[in-house]
Amino acid sequence: MADEFDDGHRIVHRFEEHREHLRAVAFRMLGSSSEADDAVQETWLRFARADTAEVENLRGWLTTVVSRVCLNLLRTRRTRREDVLESLHTELPQPAAPGADPEAAAVMADSVGLALQVVLDSLNPAERLAFVLHDLFGVPFDRIAVILDRTPKATRQLASRARRRVRSGEPAQETHGQKSVVEAFLAAAREGRFEDLLEVLDPDIRVVADEAAVATGFGGREVIGAKAVAELFNGTAVNAVPVIVDGLVGAMWAPGGTPRSVLAFTVVEGRVVGIDITNDPATIANLDLVPLED
Repeated sequence: MADEFDDGHRIVHRFEEHREHLRAVAFRMLGSSSEADDAVQETWLRFARADTAEVENLRGWLTTVVSRVCLNLLRTRRTRREDVLESLHTELPQPAAPGADPEAAAVMADSVGLALQVVLDSLNPAERLAFVLHDLFGVPFDRIAVILDRTPKATRQLASRARRRVRSGEPAQETHGQKSVVEAFLAAAREGRFEDLLEVLDPDIRVVADEAAVATGFGGREVIGAKAVAELFNGTAVNAVPVIVDGLVGAMWAPGGTPRSVLAFTVVEGRVVGIDITNDPATIANLDLVPLED
């Protein structure tokens, strides 16, 4: 019994040594204290069930696990404009003392503030993960590539693209810029112009549909990649009209004036990086749908 207690104590101690680091990573990934805590808790559960006796770099192993948990959370958010930001002034730890761990110093640097969080929130999940892990926590691209199931070169490009947005300090485009992109998407979809569809889609675009949309014959809960998304929408959207969906430019299908399907678009740098499809009547009833003016 004593041996089991000692083993359990050692397991807890090994994890607690890295808890603050894991929470810093999760918080910067998700922008939410409560979600960060949930991600760290899920990481603990996976760690407790795993055999890590032979793991030489436990911090690296745990960082990979918490990053995958955060990536899943980012991908399943109903919309990237979800109100997940909390007060960074109260949530972030105080600045590290001289000689403190460089990873902790990075996450607490003055440049990592509310403005950065807003820009991070405009990145797609893969860009966000690549930038946060590499630029803020110094994780090598070959390790990040494993998490994203990409090549190191592709992962480096994701981080570079994210870094350009962060340096410019610009979040996603304003409504006017979003509108032109969404209208171009809808026109190409209606007219079956496949190549034009590809032009307005980000290579890593992710389309997420709710269960009601899947039940009506949509291609699946998630569709990923420009080609797959273009094939899905090519020749469709005949009766879709552009609207503002909870602050995002989107589209809806409303036969007889009743919205039956709503699409919320996320547009970054002139391309569609995400589409959330909602067909559930109760959810649609709670959406703020505003007709787009010419």
